[in-house]
Amino acid sequence: MRTMAEDDLRILVVEDHPFQLIATQCLLESYGFTRLTTADSAKSAMQQMLGVDQPFDILLCDQCLPDLTGLDLVRFASQRGLIRQAIILSSLTTSELDELVKTANEHGLPLLGYLIKPLKHSEFRDLLSLAPT
Repeated sequence: MRTMAEDDLRILVVEDHPFQLIATQCLLESYGFTRLTTADSAKSAMQQMLGVDQPFDILLCDQCLPDLTGLDLVRFASQRGLIRQAIILSSLTTSELDELVKTANEHGLPLLGYLIKPLKHSEFRDLLSLAPT
């Protein structure tokens, strides 16, 4: 199984806190991910996804958005073919996040898993390695 080439990976980062959004974007760029799109709400993310001609490779999304949960955004995007895979980035407890993964699996959503804020390169890369080619 090959991992997606980092400079090729199209990532949509959705985070409603401005500092967290900038910090996550900067971290991803420092890890070599250059094809980033950011959104500060689910509504903005939906507009970004609907405005491109191909699905995003990864939706990296906060679970606690003001207008929709991250998992609901994953469901919206997945049902419309707007993303290939998703990762939840959150500060919720591990048990809450494990429950989200269970729900995603039950509904056949393309959720690779979750990461605890702040984003860590090795954990992000480990999740990416799970993505089907």
